[in-house]
Amino acid sequence: MRKKRVLFIVNPASGPRHNSAEEFTSLVSEFIDTTIFDPHIEITQYARHASELSREAVKNKVDVVVAVGGDGTLNEVAGELINTDTVLGIIPAGSGNGLARHLNIPLEMGQAISVINKMQLLNMDTIKVNNIPYLSIAGIGFDAFVAEKFAGNTTRGFRTYLNIVSSEYYYYKPQEYKLSIDGNSEKHKALFISFANSDQFGYNTSIAPNARVDDGLMDICIVQKIPLYSIPFTAPLLFIKQVHRSTFVNIIKAKDVIVNTKKSLIVNIDGEPVSMKGPLHFSINPHSLNVIIP
Repeated sequence: MRKKRVLFIVNPASGPRHNSAEEFTSLVSEFIDTTIFDPHIEITQYARHASELSREAVKNKVDVVVAVGGDGTLNEVAGELINTDTVLGIIPAGSGNGLARHLNIPLEMGQAISVINKMQLLNMDTIKVNNIPYLSIAGIGFDAFVAEKFAGNTTRGFRTYLNIVSSEYYYYKPQEYKLSIDGNSEKHKALFISFANSDQFGYNTSIAPNARVDDGLMDICIVQKIPLYSIPFTAPLLFIKQVHRSTFVNIIKAKDVIVNTKKSLIVNIDGEPVSMKGPLHFSINPHSLNVIIP
């Protein structure tokens, strides 16, 4: 029987601790089943290199492409695999690792590599905002503002993220957004709006507790600015998957959403800030990506 070709695309700059190529090569040798797989490893050298490597792998009919990095690396790699026969594998090595946590993929690298050996597949949805696909969550408003600040910071990790939120929250003014949700026009004043495929941002913070990546729907999470006195009661709900019970959070399930604006907005796409000219069109692409899960 022919061995499956598996390409590991490693972002050496991902996460709080960078990934050593030698260390990762050693882990692959130890944990991948070479009776099933013929492994190859590529280290990204520059921005968007992961996309190029993934696109080339699809052309060459590689069976499995594994993203080794955070949600941004995952987005780059998987964007080229949508609506193809090539399967996505995930080795979480970023800061938040939102999609990996949602899919219960182990955060320990050796264990995550072992998951690939079983080739248990989920045919998941993806979402596109205008011409950019994403896997987990996109957001506008304060969420995107924080993502932009975080991207420009030299240190990563949850503490850095929390410091930015704490220092900027008081001064940030909620915006009014005109939305068309499955054809219905609505106005919402919000601190931020998330368009979620998976349940969480990362760091085990669940903004859309009932989101599923294979239900053919996105969860639109409309979050009002929470008064400072209510934050100690509301913020913990993110970590126990109960934030949807808050009176400051409204979640609507939909297939198609338009944010009606002519302005350019920063959009947080899988943790990476992207400047986009409105209107913003979010559309679900059901069962468009095969991903390996435990």
